[in-house]
Amino acid sequence: MKSTSKFLKTALLMTGFGFMASNAFCGGTVTGTVDASIAKYKADAVVYLLGVKGPVVPKHESVDQKSLVFVPHVTTVPVGSTVDFKNNDKVNHNIFSASAAKKFNLGTYNPGMSKPVTFDKPGVVNLLCNVHSEMSGWVVVTENQYAAVTEHDGKFTISNVPAGTYKITAWSEKLKAQEGTVTVADGKTATVTVKLAK
Repeated sequence: MKSTSKFLKTALLMTGFGFMASNAFCGGTVTGTVDASIAKYKADAVVYLLGVKGPVVPKHESVDQKSLVFVPHVTTVPVGSTVDFKNNDKVNHNIFSASAAKKFNLGTYNPGMSKPVTFDKPGVVNLLCNVHSEMSGWVVVTENQYAAVTEHDGKFTISNVPAGTYKITAWSEKLKAQEGTVTVADGKTATVTVKLAK
């Protein structure tokens, strides 16, 4: 009987700790839509938060090359992240960038190969291929992990955001964003509209 009682107390205690831990790190969600003056630019915008305190969590993403197109066209990663550039096309490719945020040249590489690049400072990096001048893609490197690429209809979701009030803005290939603010509460969803125009 004593051992059963002890087990139940331990189980309840562990459940309590788990509940407290999950609450401590649940954060909030920022969701919404990009309102673009030119409808086609609702897609592939990067919405991101500024001024979020706390450690940056780097990501490991990949960008592919298929049918002479970068897939995805736009990728966003926090500073310190690594992106693997794959060649799943039937021809040789070369990826390079002359952007201030990251200058690199991966040289020519064959189908089936992959080469990594680590992005060590925030900024916008234009991806080009010197074998195929029509190819263009983007890596948007943000100061933290609280960013998202919009869907075709301009919708986005940024999850696990620490409670607080932050600046919110966006990057677009052709349009400029109107900066705003958003207040995030733990376990709650804040809905915002980000305006993009020429």
